[in-house]
Amino acid sequence: MTTNDLPVIAAVDGSAHGRQALDWATREAVRRALPLLIVHVRPLTRQIDEETGRREAEELLAESVRRSAIIAPELRPSTLAPLDFPSAALVSLARDAAMVVVGSRGLGGFRSLMTGSNSLATASMASCPVVVVRDDGPEGDDDRDAGVTAFTDIVAGVAADESSEAVLEFAFATAASRPGARLRIVHGWTMFSSMLAGGPVLDREEAADSAARTLAELTSGWHEQYPQVEIVREPVNGSASRTLVTASATAALTVIGRRKGGESLGLGLSPVAQTTVTHALGPVAVVPC
Repeated sequence: MTTNDLPVIAAVDGSAHGRQALDWATREAVRRALPLLIVHVRPLTRQIDEETGRREAEELLAESVRRSAIIAPELRPSTLAPLDFPSAALVSLARDAAMVVVGSRGLGGFRSLMTGSNSLATASMASCPVVVVRDDGPEGDDDRDAGVTAFTDIVAGVAADESSEAVLEFAFATAASRPGARLRIVHGWTMFSSMLAGGPVLDREEAADSAARTLAELTSGWHEQYPQVEIVREPVNGSASRTLVTASATAALTVIGRRKGGESLGLGLSPVAQTTVTHALGPVAVVPC
């Protein structure tokens, strides 16, 4: 299976947030010319006989396919209804996916999703990018389409090291798939982070210049690969998480990184990533790097 064959996975559970995630995933699959796989995980913890659970899952998936067809009739989504713990099933499926899209909270198997348990667990352990579609409108108001926004900018939060490569790759590809979208590359710095990086420790102006140079170095070469994408570099003096949450208010998508390697130890997102996912004012993509 080639990269172009890997599907966008939309996790649905019958909640308004799940439907908003489906809408977002449908549009993203069209933008990237990728297949769409709609997944409803039948939770092991639910007290219901297997036949009833299977029938309800089939009905939900059929409804989801119809909803997706309204947005993108050219798509021919596949469906899947595994019996498992939700995050475990999604992490397993993520091995053969371009991305997984989940709502910020839901019902049934996603009952505790207040950008918590299952969404955070999936984002913490999946081997592909996970998009958490956050929409804080009135509960049940799923006719408002989370995939349609007045904002077109893509925001990418980068650190001053090689871990930013995967974040930038995903962010540039996302911006390139959206005509007219700017890519705002945000790097939050403080005097303390400047000291840790071996930069200026006393002169704030010198530290600001150093942060700007670091950001320019991190992003050099990308414009040649994506000449159609307008780049805005934003070195910001302040905490990284606060900077990203603020930037997310005017972004179609905020992209952040997650270091790979700690999954088997039960390590979750970094404080910056978790704060951003939890408090962002729009969709957030968590990219393993």
